[in-house]
Amino acid sequence: MDTVNGYVEHIIFQNKENGYTVMSVMVNSEEITCVGICRGLTQGETIAAQGEYIAHPVYGSQFKISTYQVVMPQDSISMERYLGSGAVKGVGPALAARIVKKFGDDTFRIIEEEPERLSEIKGISERKAREIAAQMEEKKDLRDALVYLQQYGISNTLALKIYDTYGMRLYHILKENPYRLAEDISGIGFKMADELAAKIGIHTDSDYRIRSGVYYALLQSTGEGNCYLPMNILLERSETLLGLEKENIRPQIDNLMMDKKLVIKGDNVFAASYYYAELNCARMLYELNVPMMTAEDSAGEEKDFPRDRRTEAAVKLEKLAENLKMELDELQFQAVMECIQNGLFLLAGGPGTGKTTTINMMIRYFEAEGLDIFLGAPTGRAAKRMTEATGFEARTIHRMLELNSALSDENTRKVNFERNEQNPLEADVIIIDEMSMVDIQLFQSLLKAVAPGTRLVLVGDVNQLPSVGPGQVLRDLICSGCFPMVELKKIFRQAEKSDIIVNAHRINNGQQIALDNKSKDFFLLERKDVNVIYKHMIQLIQEKLPPYVRATPFDIQVLTPMRKGSLGCETLNGILQCYLNPADENKKEHVSGNTIYREGDKVMQIKNNYQLEWEIVSKYGIPVDKGTGVFNGDMGKILEINDTASNLVVEYDEQRRVTYPFSLLDELELSYAITIHKAQGSEYPAVLLPLLGGPKMLFNRNLLYTAITRARSCVTILGSSDTVREMIDNISERRRYTALTERIQEVYQNSVGEGS
Repeated sequence: MDTVNGYVEHIIFQNKENGYTVMSVMVNSEEITCVGICRGLTQGETIAAQGEYIAHPVYGSQFKISTYQVVMPQDSISMERYLGSGAVKGVGPALAARIVKKFGDDTFRIIEEEPERLSEIKGISERKAREIAAQMEEKKDLRDALVYLQQYGISNTLALKIYDTYGMRLYHILKENPYRLAEDISGIGFKMADELAAKIGIHTDSDYRIRSGVYYALLQSTGEGNCYLPMNILLERSETLLGLEKENIRPQIDNLMMDKKLVIKGDNVFAASYYYAELNCARMLYELNVPMMTAEDSAGEEKDFPRDRRTEAAVKLEKLAENLKMELDELQFQAVMECIQNGLFLLAGGPGTGKTTTINMMIRYFEAEGLDIFLGAPTGRAAKRMTEATGFEARTIHRMLELNSALSDENTRKVNFERNEQNPLEADVIIIDEMSMVDIQLFQSLLKAVAPGTRLVLVGDVNQLPSVGPGQVLRDLICSGCFPMVELKKIFRQAEKSDIIVNAHRINNGQQIALDNKSKDFFLLERKDVNVIYKHMIQLIQEKLPPYVRATPFDIQVLTPMRKGSLGCETLNGILQCYLNPADENKKEHVSGNTIYREGDKVMQIKNNYQLEWEIVSKYGIPVDKGTGVFNGDMGKILEINDTASNLVVEYDEQRRVTYPFSLLDELELSYAITIHKAQGSEYPAVLLPLLGGPKMLFNRNLLYTAITRARSCVTILGSSDTVREMIDNISERRRYTALTERIQEVYQNSVGEGS
């Protein structure tokens, strides 16, 4: 590792949010361009930086900083240069020269210890003297904190987050309980806090360590979709993590419960936030699930929906369907009627069973009644599909709830919406599609914004993969048996012509499918060699499929069960990028980690970022709309890479453009190939599935069903027919520990008890 010692002559660029800085540093009369995370660094400061020299394709040799320390100037020349650089507000070169002329090499000691003496200099009042001293003290505090944290191997980026969170309290917190960092600061997990604690000298059997480890093990399980863990499983995971015996761990679980961080129900242990999320959802669902008055009922006396009123609604519905020439079968008709008569209604069904027709009929009925209707879906792609299918604008749930990025705090992992209990959605009917994708936290936020008296219709396919986040909301709602629900099962005549839909239902029912390639939209190309699969995959995307499905190569999606391995998305993306968007002197590139980002690349956002701003511009480049929030699974295209500004621009659905600083590229990845989980809620003209076998828990019926239902016009499997057959027979799924069903049933039982 190389070292550079010099003073910062000029800040060329500095990102105020993350501290990424490009600057000129004078080292022994030689000017060196340095880049790195240096938040708070100002012109005129002297630094000692560690890092390496790199060759930038445009700007030549640069020094890439990994760590640095600010070195206080030791002589009057350096002090004058620092004070006159603009580092201290209100002090320019002329005033700096007068200060240093007066106090010489003793200048900084005077400012720190006897700041009132600055008023001896013409042009500095006592008030200004105090302001200069305060600024110097604040900068010294930050510098001291960075130096202190660097000795424990903490990067400048995380050190700044720690300082911003705790200020000068960080010394006390690190000495007493460094495990707080794992709870309070995004980017610091238990393992990092544990390493820090070991360096500080915290004992491995410390109560703080055990509590933090247990809590971490529980929160880590939410990444598997769990809202709780059985006590024995939590103890086993904590034992492995901490290297301690279970009898030393168990008492701390009770202490965490006393601190109200955990809730224990029977043998199950919940993080308090997830327990109350499920409980709150259950209570709000109970309040929404009431019989609804029709227009005729509201005009007259209150009634408990006598049969003639139901008949009147049915007559209206029949007449409306006839006028619109929309044919409804018995279950679809029942679904619309249940929706009319109830405050909460669940509509379930697989592909081709008429969910869209049913939703359209609901919309037309309520529109005819003069009611305000909101449509929503979990992702931008799902909302776009809903808009196309209904002709009514559908929004993402985040946009519907009016995400407030100013109040959302990434460090504390809090998301805030403008629409909530105090400011509910102003709608009479809210219809949410793709409910299988909605996790318990987003569902809680949605319910908070739905006022009692509003109809809420939840639509989805319970056989799709569950949400990426914790919970299995749709499945738990259905399993509770407490809400009006219709499941559509009949495959309609038009859908029967699609082998994608027919095969999806056969797979879901555990029936084997024909793989003889006599279909027009479902194919299997038997290939055993990975390199042959690569070759044919590229050929299909570039040549065969685009004209067949009337789409571009960019629209055709490779879906794979895995991230790793020869047919995992990481390997496939590198290969596909070379052929679908090859290097070109007219396309700018930027390397980050192991990924080459190139203009024209297909990319995906891989985590929710509530602060990222987007804008929609007209063809003349004038912004016509803007907002905040880019979410896990959003897919787009790199429009521009700007090395000077150290950022790139991605355009997402609805022409939303987002500018990413290079420091945020860990939130983006290439998406020529994506995991099947990431494809939830999306639909593509054609889907390619490379399947040669893998872990039994992963290669199951549920995964295959989800994958093929992502295709609109064509599914092509490249690989082994035996693997396909084994997946259809394999019903093993990783169990999700959720308790929304139990909480709903408890609320209903308690309500019945109170009523009696």
